[in-house]
Amino acid sequence: MAKLNLVAKWSACGPQLQSVLRIVAAFMFILAGTSKLFAFPVGMPPDGSTAQVLTQVWIGGVLEVVGGAFLLFGLFTRPVAFLLAGEMAVAYFQFHQPQSCWPTVNGGVAAVLYCFLWLYFSAAGAGPWSLDARRGK
Repeated sequence: MAKLNLVAKWSACGPQLQSVLRIVAAFMFILAGTSKLFAFPVGMPPDGSTAQVLTQVWIGGVLEVVGGAFLLFGLFTRPVAFLLAGEMAVAYFQFHQPQSCWPTVNGGVAAVLYCFLWLYFSAAGAGPWSLDARRGK
């Protein structure tokens, strides 16, 4: 009986863990963008530089920083997450997939995971710990 109570209590934490997943993933996503825009915490390979302004990589960095911030706070989560899922699909098919069919070989694991993670949040929403929840959206 104690096991069932533990499982029920853990299952009840699902909505809060949805918010935790969104917050952690958004923070990591922002770091990908700050690497491209500001060389923080490290610049882009191979030389640690930043993306040139108005290039496709720079625009991706802007989307990652700005969109990631919206997702971090859970504001306009559904449309922003949908946009970022598309960005990650483009990143994968344009930059990673031509190198190999396998994400572990072509360096595209993060792009695939973010694509489907943001797609999930575009459908599921931000969870209870979000500005969207405070706004009643």
